[in-house]
Amino acid sequence: MKNSRIVLKNHIDKNDYDVLKKLEKICIESDNISFKLELDYRLKNAMQSVAKESEINEFMYYLDDELVGYISISNFGGDDLEITGMVHHDYRNRGIFTQLFTLVQDECKKRKSNQILLLCDNKSYSGIKFIEKFSMRHHHSEYDMVLNKELLVKIDSNVLTVCKASDMDALTIANMQYDFFGIDTEADDTFIIENISNGRIFIAKINDTNIGSVRVEVNSGVGGIYGLGVLSGHRGKGYGRELLIWSVEKLIEMGAEKITLQVDTDNDNALNLYKSCGFEENCAMSYYVMRSI
Repeated sequence: MKNSRIVLKNHIDKNDYDVLKKLEKICIESDNISFKLELDYRLKNAMQSVAKESEINEFMYYLDDELVGYISISNFGGDDLEITGMVHHDYRNRGIFTQLFTLVQDECKKRKSNQILLLCDNKSYSGIKFIEKFSMRHHHSEYDMVLNKELLVKIDSNVLTVCKASDMDALTIANMQYDFFGIDTEADDTFIIENISNGRIFIAKINDTNIGSVRVEVNSGVGGIYGLGVLSGHRGKGYGRELLIWSVEKLIEMGAEKITLQVDTDNDNALNLYKSCGFEENCAMSYYVMRSI
């Protein structure tokens, strides 16, 4: 009989990353689904993070030396927490995910959060069924989109000036996030501060007027475009398209071999923009609001 143990950590290290990638590959191949584990991002930010060391974000279940289950807690700005995970197909229906999830619930009780979102691929029947037992309602779904470089369009003229955000821009970025997505964040939000300090957030300007922003980064050859938006008073003028193309070109310059982004499935304007610039739908991820605990 194999011995079980649960490992709880604030952040992952390189060894954790390697075994997690192995488990992710197994689950993807067995179930033909996608995951939003953000493992490259989690590893890259582990040593740069200013997150509270007392917070547990990584929940790993081992049988002897084999990782067979995993759940993570993530915060991508504001007070919302995101929870997702996976279990090796050979070890399901043994209560492994439930054991980890109980610990996750205990940790969430200690954390300040506006809402807790549970997420998984729309094609994961077992994942959705598990989530439905603990959720209040469906929050939203979003497409993961991948750039087909052969379909990438160019723009005839550039009217935007795009530059890295500085520490003094934290409040500006927080206000933009509220305008773009209704996300209420403070200027001292850890996620914003870390991404500004690491040079990932850029502000788009017309002359000296801020009109939009975007976050771009490359992890293991995969470039990601996040939080791209144009302020409501400047929409409908082609600035979003120009900022999107700028982001793609910036990521290629940074060495990205593949470029991805996420968009709400109900956001027809953004979806049509991304498709018109060469992005294609890869999978759909659903988010559910967890019941109060």
